[in-house]
Amino acid sequence: MPEIHLINANKIISQAIDKARQMKIKSVTVVVLDDSGHVKAVQREDGASMFRFDVAMGKAWAAVAMGASSRALANRAKGNPNFFVTLAATAHGKFLPQPGGVLIRDADGNILGAAGASGGTGDEDEAICAYGIEQAGFKADLSE
Repeated sequence: MPEIHLINANKIISQAIDKARQMKIKSVTVVVLDDSGHVKAVQREDGASMFRFDVAMGKAWAAVAMGASSRALANRAKGNPNFFVTLAATAHGKFLPQPGGVLIRDADGNILGAAGASGGTGDEDEAICAYGIEQAGFKADLSE
């Protein structure tokens, strides 16, 4: 079974944070989860609020749980808000369908996990995650 290794998760995070610095985004938190939604690695920059971890985690967890980017989930939620509120409640607050959670795929298209970020806008969070994933040699799945 394909999996994401710690060294790769750390590279995704370091590259994402480097990109955030280049983009002059406020202090961010970046989380990488495996394909079961377990934390593989996380870093919270100095100055990032305590809430950043929960938001980044929720975006990544939603993506890996549903097999779609959190942007795609945010778009789906517009058409079926009650279902998504129920999903969030069922997930005990771990499910956040907002842009900034990106699936990590290998060359064969297998889902290895997801990266989520919090600190910028949803678009910025998504961009730094996608950059980190690509720089680590994986495919960032932003599909809607």
